[in-house]
Amino acid sequence: MNIQMITEDQKLAVESFRKFLNAELRPLVKQYKDQHIPKEKMREITQGIAEFGLPGASVAVEHGGMGLGYVTEALLFEELCAVSCDVALCVMINKGTANFLADLPQKHLRDKYLPGILAGRLFGGACISEPDVGSNVADLKTSAREDGDHFVINGEKTWISNGHYADFLTVTARTGPNELTHFMVDREEHGFESRNIDKIAMNGQSTAQVFFTDCRVPASTIVWERGAGLKNTMKMFEKARANVGMLSVGLMRAALEASIAYAQERKQFGKFIAAHQLIAAKIAEMATLTDAARLMCMRAFSMMDAGIRCDVQSSMSKWYATEMAVKVCRDAVQLHGGNGLTKEFDVERLAREAIVIPIPDGTTEIQKLMISRALTGISAFV
Repeated sequence: MNIQMITEDQKLAVESFRKFLNAELRPLVKQYKDQHIPKEKMREITQGIAEFGLPGASVAVEHGGMGLGYVTEALLFEELCAVSCDVALCVMINKGTANFLADLPQKHLRDKYLPGILAGRLFGGACISEPDVGSNVADLKTSAREDGDHFVINGEKTWISNGHYADFLTVTARTGPNELTHFMVDREEHGFESRNIDKIAMNGQSTAQVFFTDCRVPASTIVWERGAGLKNTMKMFEKARANVGMLSVGLMRAALEASIAYAQERKQFGKFIAAHQLIAAKIAEMATLTDAARLMCMRAFSMMDAGIRCDVQSSMSKWYATEMAVKVCRDAVQLHGGNGLTKEFDVERLAREAIVIPIPDGTTEIQKLMISRALTGISAFV
């Protein structure tokens, strides 16, 4: 967001966080490029970041957060995304977990997990996707069989962000033929296994398969109420998709800044390449697409701050920002020429990360179908 459009307090918060990230995080993540960051090291990172308001900026003060709102949180989040998409994704999942916990009617669950999440000590996550089930949440197969005052969970989840880090997970499971329910499952108390998935990029954080085998949990771990799993999953997607959009804005910004710096230093045909018209046009396009994506995300966050549902706007921001990130990061590689293909320059990594982002929290195709359904009232899913 243009610095003139934010308040003085927001400006100070952003500048302070940026200094911390450049001094502390940027050198560290370079050491782990394309390598998994161990849980204890990631915990050190998230505890440091928590002091600047992530993941608690938008959580109400009465629940231990800062009460600064979603827009301010997004401004801070963009700074993190521009430095490390891996760390940002981990923090993003904890942000979603913090908001979810803060809204819970079950005080015992909120009190048990929210303080640790806000302090960056604990890792949470949401277990929805399965090997045969992605965006069609209603077809989930993981079961939770009632057994007295407990439930026994069996099933496999996949593509779970924070899955291998997670101290606890919000698990969507089938409690009846047409009934989905959320459970708060604790790794230490109830037991589950996890295994990281190796990907084209973003292997610094944890994306995992998670396995539940006769996982016995008390009925008191039910989140919200029995049978509310599908409805609450849709609410979670509203915030998650705008945040994935901001992940993309961070990638675009990093690619743009790297391209501007390179175009000011690299000479061809006797002048800096920024003086070549095609390069100048490419930079202008990259900047405009980045700003447009940012504004679309900020519209969704502004609506959240106003208490207005923004499912359509969130889906729009997600598909536009993620797809434009692929283009902008690809253009950054092209602008760097042969150097853009080498590991020495960050743009090759940014391009690989950009390819990943259109997939999670509903593909671009799913976003378009949801937008169309909201506008026409006619579903293309069945």
